[in-house]
Amino acid sequence: MKKELFGNRATGKLVPIANVAGATHAFIPNPLPPNWTWPADLWPLLLKAHTAMARLDGIGKHLPDAEIILTPLQNREAQRSSSLEGTVTDPVQQALFQLDPRASPDTDGADAYREVFNYSQALKLRQATMDKLPLSLRLIRRLHGVLMADVRGADKNPGEFRKHQNQIGRPPRYVPPPPHLLNEPLDALEKYLHSEWDVDPLVAAFLAHYQFEAIHPFMDGNGRVGRVLLAICIAEWCGLSNQWLYMSAYYDRFKDEYINRLLRVSTAGEWKEWIAFCLRGVIAQADDTQRRCDLLIAANKRFQKTVAGLRGGSVRLSSIVDQLFTSPVTTVTAVQQRYRVTYPTARSDLLKLERAKIVEMLPHTPQITYYCRRIIKIIHSDDASSVDGQ
Repeated sequence: MKKELFGNRATGKLVPIANVAGATHAFIPNPLPPNWTWPADLWPLLLKAHTAMARLDGIGKHLPDAEIILTPLQNREAQRSSSLEGTVTDPVQQALFQLDPRASPDTDGADAYREVFNYSQALKLRQATMDKLPLSLRLIRRLHGVLMADVRGADKNPGEFRKHQNQIGRPPRYVPPPPHLLNEPLDALEKYLHSEWDVDPLVAAFLAHYQFEAIHPFMDGNGRVGRVLLAICIAEWCGLSNQWLYMSAYYDRFKDEYINRLLRVSTAGEWKEWIAFCLRGVIAQADDTQRRCDLLIAANKRFQKTVAGLRGGSVRLSSIVDQLFTSPVTTVTAVQQRYRVTYPTARSDLLKLERAKIVEMLPHTPQITYYCRRIIKIIHSDDASSVDGQ
């Protein structure tokens, strides 16, 4: 870490450290809120971001079953956030792993699939603990414990703040606070999570995201924890009906700028540039997600109409279709167990959906497996506008 990059506008202080090759100092960020005046020329961008977010939230509010689009969005977020860390998995194989880790044919990549699976579980953790656990350091540790369970880095004290110095990059591009000085910035962050801000709550969420990444309190998994926490803060602080907005795809697309913007806040106090970058991301992600939601809803309606017209169609077939949106890969055994029917009946149900071109068989799997190509394409295409509306 180059000490000379931290000028008189740096948003914290440098402290000397030893035993980090390529660095003589670590950085401790000042407590939030920053000593920064909101620039008037950001108001139009903030308004546009809120408008895009409100349109997206409106879709979810009026769905009878929000899970048919929320779970696919969470699965996409899990893969894109992991991609930022260099973990890339095949969407179909990932869905198969999430259905049953033992059934995944790609056993060599099981660790990567587990990382993505854990991220999805961490997103769901907040929904399960909403009434029991406030936004807090305790919640942050719980998120880390879920994210790091049974994956690389699992030996680095999941759910516990670090007791050793870490660094970002080799040689280090950035060195966060030494472990013996972590308590003060972490306590200040927790206070900020519960404070009344003098900025818009969406802006406050991005300030908190910077602060968490600058503190980097765990030995591993900080980026993933920070992005889960960001999704939670945006949803709760901005009054969304659920976690509809995720930023990882945008940060992944502009990875170098994301990293540099975070660093420039520390070294040069470039809050305006960081917030403007994030607000542009909100607009892009809200518009992209709205398109995906529209496509998922249209696909569900079309599939349900098809099922209703099948000879021998049933309520169970309709339910299987809905289940494909939360897990676009399924097996005969999974259907048998979920609906408590015989194996031949489950096989017959999936054959009907195959003939209706809703699912197709997935080859080279230990048991008879089907997947929905349409749902996979809607969720995981790089650009939602490139997906046809059929």
